[in-house]
Amino acid sequence: MKEIKKNVVVVGAGPVGLLCALQLAKNGIPVTVIEAEPELTIDLRAGTFHPPTLEMLDPIGVTDAMMEIGIQVPHWQSRDLEEGLIVEWDMSVLANDTKYPFRLHLEQHRLTPILLKMLQSYPHAEVLFSQPLLELTQTDDEVSLTVDNHSENLRLTAKWVIGADGGKSIVRKACNIEFEGYTWPERYSVMSTTFDIAPLGYADNAYMSDPIQWVAFFRMPDKAPPGLWRMTVPVDPEISDDEVLTPQYANQVYKRALNGQLLQDIPIVHQSVYRVHQRVAQQFRKHRVLLAGDSAHVNNPLGGFGLNSGIHDAMNLTEKLVQVINTDANTEILNLYERQRKSVNLQYVQDFSIKNKKQLEEKDPSIRQERFAYLRKMNSNKVLRREYLLNSSMINSIQTANLIT
Repeated sequence: MKEIKKNVVVVGAGPVGLLCALQLAKNGIPVTVIEAEPELTIDLRAGTFHPPTLEMLDPIGVTDAMMEIGIQVPHWQSRDLEEGLIVEWDMSVLANDTKYPFRLHLEQHRLTPILLKMLQSYPHAEVLFSQPLLELTQTDDEVSLTVDNHSENLRLTAKWVIGADGGKSIVRKACNIEFEGYTWPERYSVMSTTFDIAPLGYADNAYMSDPIQWVAFFRMPDKAPPGLWRMTVPVDPEISDDEVLTPQYANQVYKRALNGQLLQDIPIVHQSVYRVHQRVAQQFRKHRVLLAGDSAHVNNPLGGFGLNSGIHDAMNLTEKLVQVINTDANTEILNLYERQRKSVNLQYVQDFSIKNKKQLEEKDPSIRQERFAYLRKMNSNKVLRREYLLNSSMINSIQTANLIT
């Protein structure tokens, strides 16, 4: 078996893995990314970027590239199927808190080419596609990875390995790290249409509560204006995947969600159905292996926390790993990465995404009315409104993490 020595190996060429590699390469550290797929993948779920994420990516030029093709969303809505608009949130309230007082909508698969192009400009960085990881072991001094490169198995030995290979992470499993949590019983469906619902009164991002089938609306840039409207909904367990993936089902859901405002069928350009998990890895570090992104934590999509949190992992982790490699900093600093990012995921990302889901699907009429009254009260009070938006935009989560020592 051919054996090649590497400095750092990143497993997974998604946005988190590529960002980790880019940050290392920018600091002069040789890095190799291995990816099981033959090319960058298309994921039609994640696509909302919060202010602190844009701030983190700004110094390396990624935010400017994203802004050129993304949709700025300064207003988003809390709605209800029966009552209509409850609150429209104006993120300009955060103008003194962030350079980016808005959400940016951009499909994840349009971010990864930006990162890859930047990474490929460094001669000491490489991305190897069609190279699935088969096995991982480690000693006190190095990590050994067996990779299937199709002609023969290849063994890479590295000083450090970053596992950014998703919720089914082979890296995490090879390290025998428990993925603690649960899977929601219902599936989620994502569907997209070219039909523009903005004239019906919808902001580019709207969450609509309903005890039978809540809805999350997002306008995505797609290939060109006016873009696509994406809708995420929970799926009744009684309905098969085959039925969920039909245009008839999508149109039925759209018509119900728009509550009589849509009479004709509309063009459906994308549909998918998937399982949703709430899980956090028991450890984010095991000796010389570090986990980031979905390899370390997964959550339901309500609030747009998952991808953002993964990017926050990448920036936190690489800042510390650069210190270890380039300045011989004590490796204890990598345990600080675990404490900061795991704590935030347990106390913030998981709690808020679960709370968001439960509020949208609440069945008790009195509790629903209490929530509506609470949202209206917050939106009418500038202090409460700002605090709510600091949480929903993840600004508070970053400040909380930075306080952990």
